[in-house]
Amino acid sequence: MFELLELEEKESVETFFNDIQIEIKLLREKIDDVEIQSILSGENDKDNAIMSIHPGAGGTESQDWAQMLMRMYLRWAEKKGFKTELVELLYGEEAGIKSATLTITGPYAYGYLKGEAGVHRLVRISPFDVNKRRHTSFAAILVYPEISEDIEVELREDDLRIDTFRASGAGGQHVNKTSSAVRITHIPTGIVVSCQNERSQHKNKATALKILRARLYALKKREQDKKIDELVGEKKDIAWGSQIRSYIFQPYQLVKDHRTGIEMGDVSGVLGGGIDSFIRGYLLLKMS
Repeated sequence: MFELLELEEKESVETFFNDIQIEIKLLREKIDDVEIQSILSGENDKDNAIMSIHPGAGGTESQDWAQMLMRMYLRWAEKKGFKTELVELLYGEEAGIKSATLTITGPYAYGYLKGEAGVHRLVRISPFDVNKRRHTSFAAILVYPEISEDIEVELREDDLRIDTFRASGAGGQHVNKTSSAVRITHIPTGIVVSCQNERSQHKNKATALKILRARLYALKKREQDKKIDELVGEKKDIAWGSQIRSYIFQPYQLVKDHRTGIEMGDVSGVLGGGIDSFIRGYLLLKMS
């Protein structure tokens, strides 16, 4: 393209040069993706991802922050060309969400997102505070691989309590008049999974069982990892409050990953789905 540029007329050089810059940017992004995928060699890295989002203490503030994070991951997935589905969504009374579970479908979705698990911290002037004071909010992200059907996770009917209820949206409005929403409790572990995104009770039950299988698999894997950690003397548990990343709007604008030290000043861009630099930095750190 640069060779062709020398043959172009003077007035079209600027346009042609802009095209070259766009091509270089796209190529760099593709190379980054290839580099990341080359280091995603974990057992479940190629799998789809299941993500749960939970606000911390602080009521409306944290619930609003949880919804901002949900939007960030949905936009990131859209930019990647991944398919997303909201499996469970519980709105807060005033604003934000009390919890959300979504599936992200695409090559290496879990591998990309596994490093996002942990506590995320927001510092801003609260839009809910009439005195315009600065508030700090926390939300926790959990990420599981969507395991394939051929991986054995035993689900005994005697271990399951299945409840049905009416699905509802924001403000308590009924999505439908039948009890199509499903809540499954795994009695031995206490894990509870809900699904209300479909009008069909059968489909909601199937989706809830899929998520329950994934969570039980993740629990089993964590138990195995814990045994390994005890042998090598490592502790990798993320405690509540030990944030992996901070998003600061006031008194300055900065997003900082506390594990890698990577910083970005464009907070709005990051919350718009621009988290690839943080994902790449984490994966390279784990590889080193």
